[in-house]
Amino acid sequence: MVRALRGSSLAGAALLSLGSCNLYVMAEAAPPFQTASSQPVRLQLPAQQSGDFALIGAFSQGGWIKGVAPAGTEGLALNGKPVEIEPDGHFFAAFDRDAAPVAELVARRGKAPVIRRNIAISPRDWMIEHINAPFHPPKLPSADFARIRAGELAQIGASRRISTAAAGWRQEFIWPVKGRVSGRFGAQRVYQGKPGSYHSGMDIAAAQGAPFMAPADGVVVLAAAAPFTMEGNLLIIDHGGGLSSAFLHASKLAVRDGDPVRQGQLIGYVGMTGRATGPHLHWALKWREARLDPSLFVAPQR
Repeated sequence: MVRALRGSSLAGAALLSLGSCNLYVMAEAAPPFQTASSQPVRLQLPAQQSGDFALIGAFSQGGWIKGVAPAGTEGLALNGKPVEIEPDGHFFAAFDRDAAPVAELVARRGKAPVIRRNIAISPRDWMIEHINAPFHPPKLPSADFARIRAGELAQIGASRRISTAAAGWRQEFIWPVKGRVSGRFGAQRVYQGKPGSYHSGMDIAAAQGAPFMAPADGVVVLAAAAPFTMEGNLLIIDHGGGLSSAFLHASKLAVRDGDPVRQGQLIGYVGMTGRATGPHLHWALKWREARLDPSLFVAPQR
C-alpha cells in the first residue's frame, strides 16, 4: 500500500520525472550530455566567467548541480560548507531530501568581490510505503542486533570518509540494472506497522542473479566481506567530488575494496540478502551527508 505524505498521489507519482524538478541550463544553450563508457563526460558549459556561475542540474530536494565557478574563484561553499573545485573550475554539489527552499552558493576570489548565487530548491511530495517485513531481522535479539549493527555502521561511516581521485561525477549516469521501480526514494516506510526512516534510495526489481553495472566511473570503498544485517551484501563506490553510490541486497559482488571501476562494468548480481522481501537492487546516492534521488541522475528507462 502506498499513499502520498503531502499532496495528491499524482504529485507523488512525479517522483521519477526529471521534468518535475526544474531541470534547466543557465548561460547560453549548453549542448546535452553525451553518453560514454570509456572516458568521463565533460560538462558542456561555457568557460569560466568573470561575474557569475554556469550551472546545470535538478534543482529540487534530492537533486544536484554541476557547474563552473566564476573566474578567479579560490574557495567555493554551498550553504556555508566547502565544495571541491577542479583546476578547470568545474564542481559538483547536491541537495538533501529535506533541503530548505533556498540554497546559497558563495565564490570567494581573493581581493575581488565575493559572488553569491541563491538557488531556489523545489519541494517534493513524499510517499508512505507499508512494507511487509520486520524492522530488524526477527531471529536476532535486539541487544545482539544493536551490537552487530554498531560495527556495520562504523564500516559504512569509514568508507564514506574515503576520498578518491575518481571523476565519475562528471558523467551522465546510467541505470545499474533495468527493471520496475518497486521502491521510491524519500518515501516514509512503515515496517509491519512500525514507522521507520524514509527510504534512502531507489529499489529496482530484477531477477535473482541478474548482473548490475557501475552507473559511473569510480573506486570501490566498501565491498562487504559478509552480508550486513540490513543491507546484505553491500557495495559502495566513490565517484569523486564527494558523491558515492551504494548497492544493497546483492547475491554476490564482482569487485573488491580498492578496485577502480568504469561506467557499465559488471560489479555484482541482484539478490535479496539482508532485509529484503524479494530480489531487487537498492541503489542509493549520497553527496557527503546529503541523501539524493537516483532517479534524478538517469534518463528514463527504454
